[in-house]
Amino acid sequence: MIVVGLMSGTSVDAIDAAVVDVAHADDALRMRLLGYHETPIADDLRSRIHRLFNPETSGVDEVCEVNVLLGEAFAEAAAAALRQTGVSADLVASHGQTVWHEVSPGHTRSTLQLAEPSVIAERLGVTTVADFRPRDIAAGGQGAPLASWGDALLFGDARLSRAVQNIGGIGNVTWVPPGGQWEAMLAFDTGPGNALIDHAAWRLSGGMQRFDANGAMAALGRVDDALLSHLLANPYFAAQPPKSTGRELFGAQFVDPYIDRALSDGLSPNDVVATLTAFTAHSIADQYRRFLPGRPDEVVVGGGGSRNPVLMQLLSDQLDPAQIRMHEDFGLPSLGREAMYFALLGHEALHGRPNTVPTCTGASHAVVMGKIIPGANYRQLMRSLSTAPTTRPHRLEVVTAPDRSA
Repeated sequence: MIVVGLMSGTSVDAIDAAVVDVAHADDALRMRLLGYHETPIADDLRSRIHRLFNPETSGVDEVCEVNVLLGEAFAEAAAAALRQTGVSADLVASHGQTVWHEVSPGHTRSTLQLAEPSVIAERLGVTTVADFRPRDIAAGGQGAPLASWGDALLFGDARLSRAVQNIGGIGNVTWVPPGGQWEAMLAFDTGPGNALIDHAAWRLSGGMQRFDANGAMAALGRVDDALLSHLLANPYFAAQPPKSTGRELFGAQFVDPYIDRALSDGLSPNDVVATLTAFTAHSIADQYRRFLPGRPDEVVVGGGGSRNPVLMQLLSDQLDPAQIRMHEDFGLPSLGREAMYFALLGHEALHGRPNTVPTCTGASHAVVMGKIIPGANYRQLMRSLSTAPTTRPHRLEVVTAPDRSA
């Protein structure tokens, strides 16, 4: 089955589209990446999305309109990826754009992802699976980190313990113990990833930089230990997993007062970015020490943060003697991994097979996440499912070479 996985992360920089060929044999899913494409989000739409992150600047009319505009943008991103790859899709799996995620005590547990899937199904004529998080939340989970299911399938090793760390806008980790026993796995959001660094680079460059390319600003700055200590004192870091977070906590409203204070105290823009970069590295290491069952033998890093050499060196120093590895070592592109995983999540939802690990999200049981919007090919898909395996896969094989068997 050819599946297009779509997502836009907390950084809101682009729509990631991964075109993958998925097959199920015995207890394994086999996945081959056919093409990966990033479609930048238009400046006007990006600004409107950012306003939705703040309840004081958003409204229900704006939420309604941006939902459809994002649906159009996601459909265009999928079409571009398919044109580039030269294949037709059987299924689209869209995570959408998270604009609010509230699972903390004292609130109604809820989450909201935009990018109307009906628009995607209509524009492409392809059955679309979307809106994954709510089902896990309904079962008592955090609805995150959703990548933990793919990590559980792929990264088990008979001898080694692995921490699979994604550094997107928000950081998240999946603990895969030796032997890969699912009942002993753990996953949670470690805190900020790139979101605060990106915001500071944008603000302090007068809007000229959307992120700290190659860690250039951080490399020229000095980490302010007092500011770093204040940042690490946030109550989120003491909260027990399972837990998840987003821009509703670690967003502009969180970091702007710190930036204001730092500048008034004489820190340079480079110093601010260096300190926020250290904040991400130190918070990841802090969460490992507090909550992982043991010291990982390997830390497998992916996401945009893996392209920041200053952040990666700080992380390596903090996690020594663990070996730092990259997702590419396992056949996954660091920047396309999550889109590929969503393709798998959609594939399993269509087949009615659970696509969560309850110990990772905190749910009471494994559930089938995703809502299905029939496309023009829906009846054809239903006929193909009649002969599909019903057993739940427990391994993931990433095929990196072209498939010569056909």
